[in-house]
Amino acid sequence: MKFDSGVHYRKSHEWARKDGDAVVVGISDYAQDSLGDVVFVELPEVGKTIKQGETFAVVESVKAASDIYMPVSGSVAEVNQALADNPALINEDPFGAGWIAKITPSDAGELDALMSAADYEAYTKELED
Repeated sequence: MKFDSGVHYRKSHEWARKDGDAVVVGISDYAQDSLGDVVFVELPEVGKTIKQGETFAVVESVKAASDIYMPVSGSVAEVNQALADNPALINEDPFGAGWIAKITPSDAGELDALMSAADYEAYTKELED
C-alpha cells in the first residue's frame, strides 16, 4: 500500500494536494485497492461549488459504486477527462495520472485539518484489524 506524504487524507479515503492556488483531489491507494478494477468515473461539473464532505464524484468498479466526498470546500476548476477513456488510471496511478478534479478552495484552512499520511496509514491499519 502506498501512502503519499505530500497529500492530506479524509477518513473516507480521498486525498487532497495543494498545487499553486488549486487543490488536486483523488482517491487513495487503499481505496482503489479495496474497490478493485475501476471501470467508470462520474466526474463533477466544472464550475460547480461543493462543500467539504459532500459527494462530488462516483467511482464504479467491478465490485461496487462508491461516492467520492469533497476533501475541501470550493468550486471545481478542472476535471481529469483522461478518466473518461481510461478509468483504470485510478488503479494504476492514484496519486498521479488518476487524479479526479482540481478545486479552487474557498477555505484553504480545511486542507490542514485533514489527516497526514502517517495518521491515515495508522487509520487504515485499524480498519484491517
